Amino acid sequence: MRRRLVVGNWKMHGNRASATALASNVAAGTKSCSGVDVGVCPPAILMAPVVAALAGSRVACGGQDVSEHESGAYTGETAAGMLVDAGCTLVIVGHSERRQFFGDTNDRVAAKLVRAAAAGLTPILCVGETLTERRKAETSGVIAAQLAPVLALPNIRELLARMVIAYEPVWAIGTGETATPEQAQEVHAFIRGAIAACDATAAGALRILYGGSVKPDNAAALFAKPDVDGGLVGGAALKAADFTQICAAAAR
Repeated sequence: MRRRLVVGNWKMHGNRASATALASNVAAGTKSCSGVDVGVCPPAILMAPVVAALAGSRVACGGQDVSEHESGAYTGETAAGMLVDAGCTLVIVGHSERRQFFGDTNDRVAAKLVRAAAAGLTPILCVGETLTERRKAETSGVIAAQLAPVLALPNIRELLARMVIAYEPVWAIGTGETATPEQAQEVHAFIRGAIAACDATAAGALRILYGGSVKPDNAAALFAKPDVDGGLVGGAALKAADFTQICAAAAR
């Protein structure tokens, strides 16, 4: 049975004081959430106080993005080794906002995933379609194209054993819209099937998270679906009480 995972993406929110308080409250609130892994991804500049606040807790810290380069003259970038050194164990790669606003192509996302895994991080690979693409019935094609460079990697079987996938319908991020549990399950099953075509054993063990406006009132229904193994949480992750309730729903 796949162990559920809930990760909070704090995006570009917070300061040292608020991030410390939020991390401390999440750490305290999730103590009883046995059977579920929990992580938070603060802005890179707030890593130090968050890692300190999470020390000794069951909550992992992760990055929101990572460079495809090991090191060098890449102003503004964060290397995978730097994230590890800061205390991170997870990192999001290919979030729709990185793809939409910062030019992350499918190939670049695959390169980031490779670099993250090589450093010992667990990459959370984000895939998902826009509203226009869904209305044109292009969801499967879009996600297949996003997965293709990853599945073509020479060490894909090794990578599948350590990575996570998050399905984030772009039309449901920050809009208040949410895919129904049935819609989420349909896409998650498609993703698992695409992975199974590469490695059936890995597909059965791979955790696939849902990442579109997960809230306390819809989390349990989403997590009840057989191919939904947890959530990548945005807005609700900025409120410790809401995020804790989502983790509790995953624990059940």
